[in-house]
Amino acid sequence: MAGPGEPLMSAVAIVGSGLIGRAWAVVFARAGSEVRLTDTHTQTLEAAPGLIRQGLEDLAEHGLVDDPTTAAARVRIAGSLADAVDGVELVQENGPETLATKRLLFAELDRLAAPDTILASSSSAIVASLYTEDLPGRARCLVAHPVNPPHLVPIVELCGAPWTDPATVERAKAIYEAVEQVPIVVHKEREGFVLNRLQGALLAEAFRLVGEGVVSPQDLDKTIKDGLGLRWSFLGPFETIELNAPGGIPDYCARYTGFYRRVSAEPPSPTVWDSENVARIMLAWGDTPGQDALAQRSAWRDRRLAALKAHKRDQPA
Repeated sequence: MAGPGEPLMSAVAIVGSGLIGRAWAVVFARAGSEVRLTDTHTQTLEAAPGLIRQGLEDLAEHGLVDDPTTAAARVRIAGSLADAVDGVELVQENGPETLATKRLLFAELDRLAAPDTILASSSSAIVASLYTEDLPGRARCLVAHPVNPPHLVPIVELCGAPWTDPATVERAKAIYEAVEQVPIVVHKEREGFVLNRLQGALLAEAFRLVGEGVVSPQDLDKTIKDGLGLRWSFLGPFETIELNAPGGIPDYCARYTGFYRRVSAEPPSPTVWDSENVARIMLAWGDTPGQDALAQRSAWRDRRLAALKAHKRDQPA
């Protein structure tokens, strides 16, 4: 990490200052970088610095930021998109998750940013080749997909297009590591990348089991948070199964893949996402909380994640 007041990079531009953009600003500001914010929605942009400061103060309560006031002072609203990207090493784009918007925005970013500036999208599912192919600077474009909220959940999926320069991916990886994120490299473009494909597989099975009345949604959640999730907070699935059979992964596969093969032969149907099944799930789940209740629950989640992050930081690898 950089020393007090010593930036890891001169500046980073955050394009789109909603929930994800603000969290990215927290990540870079706490690491010592100047952060420039821009957004087409005036109210969202004006509210962002105060919310970012609050996020930094919340982290400080768990010992995850030493000086939230100094970190918050590194964040400023840019006067324009051109001002935001002028001279920065990295642009983190957090616009709407639509292909048309990505195409327009990346064309403008490619026109305005210096040739050596990395252009990274926080896209959750849209691969970079769909909106960078015709750009003169397409070799410096990639996806850097975080998890909500990125200042508390550090994984970042780096996925370039076929024409992305490998050196760009390596530079991006070094940047995210320097700001204490955990970048992984996705070597082939797949819609949803890795995390959301894994999450989608779990959700589809969850929707099937609850929709068919096998288990209540509340008990299914307990199965994850008081079962699989406890191991998954510090072990991945390959690490997990290696420890679940005396002979490691090959032994586990020899013992249990008969069951997994039968399950895989009948995967959840896309109809688990249909309105009829969602209605069955909501009948069992209950009413959706109002906005205030959801905001309070999100704040509770973030406090728990901050405590877990602090705990994991203090444990030996």
